[in-house]
Amino acid sequence: QAPLVEDGGGLVQPGTSLRLSCVASGRTFSDYIMGWFRQPPGTERELAAAISWSGISTNYGDSVKGRFTISRENGENTMVYLDMNDLRPVDTGVYYCAAMAPTDGRNVYYASDYDYWGQGTQVTVSS
Repeated sequence: QAPLVEDGGGLVQPGTSLRLSCVASGRTFSDYIMGWFRQPPGTERELAAAISWSGISTNYGDSVKGRFTISRENGENTMVYLDMNDLRPVDTGVYYCAAMAPTDGRNVYYASDYDYWGQGTQVTVSS
C-alpha cells in the first residue's frame, strides 16, 4: 500500500463544506510535518495547509485562511484531515496529502521539500 492515501473528494456546490482525509502508514509519520497541497487545472501545486508533528503549529495558504482547517491524529497510523468550508469554484483542483521529514532548512510552502505524496483526490466546486 502507498504510504499516503487520500479520500473524501467529490463534486460539491459553492458555499458547502467537505472533509478530506489522509492515512499515512507503512512507517512512522508521527514526527513528520504533514501538508495538503492543491493543484488547480493548468497550474502548479500550492500549499493549502500544513501542520506540525504535534498539531500545535499550522500554516495556511492566503486563499484558504479562515475557511480551511487542518488537523491530525497520531497513532499506529497518522491521520490528517482538511476541513474545507465555504467552498468556491476557485477551490477546484486535485488535492494531495504530503509528508515532510523534520529537517532544518525546509519550508512547508515548498512542494519540493516534501518526501512523500499521495495519489491525489479531485475536488470540484460547481453549481
